[in-house]
Amino acid sequence: MKTRLIAVLTSAVWCAALPAVADQTQIKDYEEARHLFWSVLYSKGGETLYCGQPFSARHRRGVNIEHVFPMSWATRTLNCGRRKQCRENNPRFNRLEADLHNLYPARTHINDARASFRFGDVGGERRDFGRCDFEVDPRRRVVEPRPAARGEIARAMFYMHKEYGMKIFAKLGRTLQRWHQQDPPSKHEQYRNDVIERLQGTRNPYIDRPDHAGELRFD
Repeated sequence: MKTRLIAVLTSAVWCAALPAVADQTQIKDYEEARHLFWSVLYSKGGETLYCGQPFSARHRRGVNIEHVFPMSWATRTLNCGRRKQCRENNPRFNRLEADLHNLYPARTHINDARASFRFGDVGGERRDFGRCDFEVDPRRRVVEPRPAARGEIARAMFYMHKEYGMKIFAKLGRTLQRWHQQDPPSKHEQYRNDVIERLQGTRNPYIDRPDHAGELRFD
């Protein structure tokens, strides 16, 4: 009885410290999310996640939308089939795929090179993309982004893990925790969090309270 009471109290402290995240329900599918992404979230342009390359609202040729937490991983976790099948038979997948907290602008060829590889450390500092600090190890299926993007990547991954129960394995979790500590939320990331809350009604709590990321547990 005492052990059970301690567990209940511990859970209550967690809930009080960091409000539970609930699925976004205001954006019904990825097509709607794409429209809001370009017309509102990046209506004045911005810079790409992996390369830090500026783009304007009128000139974004070669820039597309990256799902930081890969959708191929999400389909496996939800066990709903391939991506097209999940769109047709799983309403939660549609909300997940449309969640703006997981969407960032990226150079198209960098997005293609990332594929669904996991994030991690790539030795040797080999540069295959010119001035863009983005390294790929195709044999290990690992990519290493520039240091200035690593915290944003980590917090997007944490959000998807907390929000939708998306699996993050322990080795990747340790890497993301390190990146989160090394690259804390910027003013732009906080601003983006505010805009996304207005659009879909949810916030990324690890931007608001970075200290709580240490309490996450991974498989």
